[in-house]
Amino acid sequence: MSSPNPLHFLESPRKDPEVVPVKIRVREWNEIYGDYQADSAADQSARCINCGNPYCEWDCPVHNFIPDWLRLVRQGRLFEAAELSHQTNSLPEICGRICPQDRLCEGACTLNDGLGAVTIGSVEKYITDEAVRQGWRPDLSGVKPTGKRVAVIGAGPAGLGAADILVRNGVEAHVFDKYPRIGGLLTYGIPPFKLEKQVVETRRELMEGMGVKFHLGTEIGRDLAFEQLVNDFDGVFLGMGTYRYVKGNFPGEDKSGVVEALPYLIGNINHVLKEPRPGFDYINLQGRRVVVLGGGDTAMDCVRTAIRQGAFSVTCVYRRDEDNMPGSRREVQNAKEEGVEFLFNRQPIEIIGRDQVEGIRLVETQLGEPDENGRRRPEPVPDSEQTLPADAVIIAFGFRPNPPQWLLDAGIETHEDGRLVVGGNGRAAFQTSADKVFAGGDMVRGADLVVTAVFEGREAAKSLLNSL
Repeated sequence: MSSPNPLHFLESPRKDPEVVPVKIRVREWNEIYGDYQADSAADQSARCINCGNPYCEWDCPVHNFIPDWLRLVRQGRLFEAAELSHQTNSLPEICGRICPQDRLCEGACTLNDGLGAVTIGSVEKYITDEAVRQGWRPDLSGVKPTGKRVAVIGAGPAGLGAADILVRNGVEAHVFDKYPRIGGLLTYGIPPFKLEKQVVETRRELMEGMGVKFHLGTEIGRDLAFEQLVNDFDGVFLGMGTYRYVKGNFPGEDKSGVVEALPYLIGNINHVLKEPRPGFDYINLQGRRVVVLGGGDTAMDCVRTAIRQGAFSVTCVYRRDEDNMPGSRREVQNAKEEGVEFLFNRQPIEIIGRDQVEGIRLVETQLGEPDENGRRRPEPVPDSEQTLPADAVIIAFGFRPNPPQWLLDAGIETHEDGRLVVGGNGRAAFQTSADKVFAGGDMVRGADLVVTAVFEGREAAKSLLNSL
């Protein structure tokens, strides 16, 4: 398909990769989406009309060169597409799997208006997966060592993005993480039916081949002093994410059967990997009536995990309507197909039961005036309370930064909500109040998408490079 047909998008409709049937996928933990072959990837890439102002690029947080690598795929120039894809994104095969493309690049695609957006995410995933299978590796042959060394704390998306930029610029990157695998929540928070863990392990092999040195199972403040890193390295990058969950602050949250989303997901993934970890017990909700509170991607991860565990019923309760859900519409649709019930415009007011959860009291809501973020506030409707029976309630209201004590002891400035203060007052972009220490990702901006963490890690590394 070397000669472009400007009307190919009319001749060839949007066609996503095959999806595992519901009856099969709810009984296993594998990814539910199949892979393109070379001809199907080229066919779908050729649907791109190369608009003069590529809205897909502008709505992509890392500003991928999307039309350019779609053209390379169409032309069969896979290795070039992989190199180009990696110029803007350190984890393209991961973002291709878990980004909410319907709200980002594909949502901005010109063809999205009734013709079916180009399958950007699936092609992005195909490029790296297939290129690596065929032997492609990142080309660092022109990189000249600078003799500089930087410590990266956190092997999640921000840390990996930073390490990628550093080694591509001749800086020796040492990545420290307390977990035995890289990825942070990519490995331990996102369920394998969205992101199989071998994908992250392959990324580790690629990065080690680039020269990144991983020090796993190493916890700063316990196994290694932060001051030692500051003294021994030319710079330090902090990319440790957000792990403190947001409470609902209503009665009954302390009852047995109330579960925090993240420990629940981590415990389940450790169980699937057969790698139990202290502090993250496996919570099996088989046969239970499960209610998940929240409307983001973490809530979708929880409801779909509970379905696979064999819960008797799974209900997602969200205080706004479906159009205002912050999570991926694709994930909501997947959850519906798998048997999850949704109660929109409902707000929890109390978890009931003696010691163990027996149900949850809800009140109906209607959307009122916009809040400070521009989202319409949910307001309770008088005399609309109802009780929903439940044996387990999972709280998935989001996460906030929780800076460790060693970071606070080092005098690094934080906002009132725990986010790190970077830039301003004569500091470089992403530079903290400590000269040699930079930070990016969720612990700076608050809980957000994987792709925004990758972007900030990369940008912070560029700023750190300038300071060196």
